[in-house]
Amino acid sequence: MKDFAPANAGKFADPARTADGSPRATVALSDPRTLWFNTGTLCNIACANCYIESSPTNDRLVYLTTADVVDYLDQLDARGWGVTEIGFTGGEPFMNPDMIAMTEAALARGYEVLVLTNAMQPMMRPRVLAGLDRLNRAYPGKMTLRVSLDHWSEALHDAERGVGSFARSLDGMDWLRDAGVPMTVAGRTLWAEGEAVTRAGFEQLYAARGYAISAQDPGQTVLFPEMDETVEVPEITTACWDILSISPNSVMCASSRMVVKRRGAENPAVLACTLLPYSPEFELGETLEEAERPVALNHPHCAKFCVLGGASCSAGS
Repeated sequence: MKDFAPANAGKFADPARTADGSPRATVALSDPRTLWFNTGTLCNIACANCYIESSPTNDRLVYLTTADVVDYLDQLDARGWGVTEIGFTGGEPFMNPDMIAMTEAALARGYEVLVLTNAMQPMMRPRVLAGLDRLNRAYPGKMTLRVSLDHWSEALHDAERGVGSFARSLDGMDWLRDAGVPMTVAGRTLWAEGEAVTRAGFEQLYAARGYAISAQDPGQTVLFPEMDETVEVPEITTACWDILSISPNSVMCASSRMVVKRRGAENPAVLACTLLPYSPEFELGETLEEAERPVALNHPHCAKFCVLGGASCSAGS
């Protein structure tokens, strides 16, 4: 049995059944739209609450290479998934020396590209900035950088990411603004201020700095709930879809998969979910063909974050 907090003891043990014996909900890959690549878990900072535990020393997921990305882009062509978006996440993607080349490989195939970044020093290196500027000019409107800005205030953002991180991220966002690179923001809702207040705060920040980002559009200012496994959550049964009036097609694993490479592994692997990189039961195989099978919603994050929270990591969420 997985070692969950006491609040969820006895739950999420059987992929087929919930703790009370009800059939567990599963989600089929019904409409694949986004293929994610985790470029590696190394990051230039260590946040207080990072779901993937990224840090300057965590290399549990090692750097992907351009060849790895090209191989999976070839598989997308072969499988005919209909994916329109390639996403890159980390760690901090711009720590990966192949980041510009991997982005270009996806853009050259005609995909929309979404890169998740803290917009700090790794992105601000001259070589990286030159690459971003070149790609933005060559593929206008096709590449978007989603900047992790946990809160609209410096104090609360820095409480999560370290003193001075807010100012450094804004420096990066200023560069993106001036270069005309499309950007969005990912914030958090762990502060008890209400979504309307949070969005109003971001709206004021964007206006003050001239950022062309909508604070009210949940696809441009994405607010993620805190993923706390110590909080009790209900398991999702097959009956829940009708009870909640939610379609399984709306859950993230119906439309996306993520490629990672584990330290010591010979080849990359495909995961069902971007939020569960270390849970072996969500590893589906090494190929996209293997990753086409349904996913059992057998983790607290499946309930709290995806089904009940309605969250998604894609650009159009």
